[in-house]
Amino acid sequence: MSNKYQAYSKYRDSGVEWLGYTPSHWSSKQLKFLCTYNDEVLADSVSYEYEIEYVDIGSVSATEGITKTESMTFGKAPSRARRIVRDGDVIVSTVRTYLEAISPINSPPKNLIVSTGFAVIRPNRLLHKGYAAYCLRASGFIKAVVAQSVGISYPAINASDLVNIKVPEPTYGEQQKIAKFLDHETAKIDTLIEKQQQLIKLLKEKRQAVISHAVTKGLNPNVPMRDSGIEWLGEVPEHWDVASISSLSNKITNGYVGPTRDIFYDSGVRYLQSLHIKKNKIDFHTPYFVSEEWSDSKQKSILAEGDVLVVQTGDIGQVAAVTKEFEGCNCHALIIIATTDEINGFYLSWLLNSDYGFHSLKSIQTGALHPHLNCNYVKTVKVTVPPIEEQHEIAKYTEVADIKYDHLMRRANDQIELLRERRTALIVAAVTGKIDVRSWTPPKQTKQSEELVA
Repeated sequence: MSNKYQAYSKYRDSGVEWLGYTPSHWSSKQLKFLCTYNDEVLADSVSYEYEIEYVDIGSVSATEGITKTESMTFGKAPSRARRIVRDGDVIVSTVRTYLEAISPINSPPKNLIVSTGFAVIRPNRLLHKGYAAYCLRASGFIKAVVAQSVGISYPAINASDLVNIKVPEPTYGEQQKIAKFLDHETAKIDTLIEKQQQLIKLLKEKRQAVISHAVTKGLNPNVPMRDSGIEWLGEVPEHWDVASISSLSNKITNGYVGPTRDIFYDSGVRYLQSLHIKKNKIDFHTPYFVSEEWSDSKQKSILAEGDVLVVQTGDIGQVAAVTKEFEGCNCHALIIIATTDEINGFYLSWLLNSDYGFHSLKSIQTGALHPHLNCNYVKTVKVTVPPIEEQHEIAKYTEVADIKYDHLMRRANDQIELLRERRTALIVAAVTGKIDVRSWTPPKQTKQSEELVA
């Protein structure tokens, strides 16, 4: 923690593992002495037409709070939609506790209802609601909840056991001060995180714009242009052709489609599926293998370097070219476009990953409930065809641009992670007394900052 924060003058061992040493004038108590819990539930007699805003476990996180609510009538709500919450409560998940689904309740609508999978903690007169909101989201408290949960695949804790966990008890005035300090400091950190998130969004948009322009307009801004005759495409360089994929490939086929239950081995020929195709790359992060004998019997789905793979079902629009590393692999439920001397597979892959390519593939998908691409329709997609040397140049340019923007986005994500770690550490330090904020006062707003807020 930064040296700008002072420690208390005296500490003593709290006797609580997650608290360690706390200021000597603080005490620690089981949470049940500082709150009530699960005080209110919806009665079964509630009208079936009563509309509620429902919060389930998957819509809550310790860092972001409640991220989503669902509007529904009581009659159509799940049986677990029962717990009533009030302003100042803190909801703590008692099931799948590793998800860290914990959130304070601030100015809720009257009809906000949470799952019975939450323990609703209601601070009493000894526990300041703002302090409780931070204390119960401190990493040490969360770890204590997880440690006392029972079950491997579905760990859970009884609410009565949860409130037996000890928490720090500063004086009520200190609790108020800590809450105000953390409100101010975490808001500053959250603003910085939001700025980094906006930067990532802009970088993604810029990356996509740069790639889309390169594969549909070329790299020379001064080249004469002509109308492509395709509304989504607009103008293209005058010396480029526009042709259907079928005219540029000597083989467009499906990868193996059939039962896969008994074909996998711990090693052998790598077997690519849609989950391996992301962001114009093949990522073999989840390994699947088939035997050489099985692969040899499915010759049409064996891959060659430069082949273009198009995800056929699920995440429509994902495309990647086969690098030398994946030559000889087999594949499942992917459309394989074999390339010729007229088309560079890596150029074609970037083109199909562009806004134009994505729009083109989406426009030919079929099946409302289970969208998929038909090989025969993919053959008809029109693509830009620069001279082959220019295709090589564009493919190299887009690869470099992609690496550049990916690096910038990784840096922004790293910054977000550091800020979140700082936020977590600051909360823990404040609620456990590792820093003394009793003399802290919020900085005075300057006239300029007041104008910015307005």
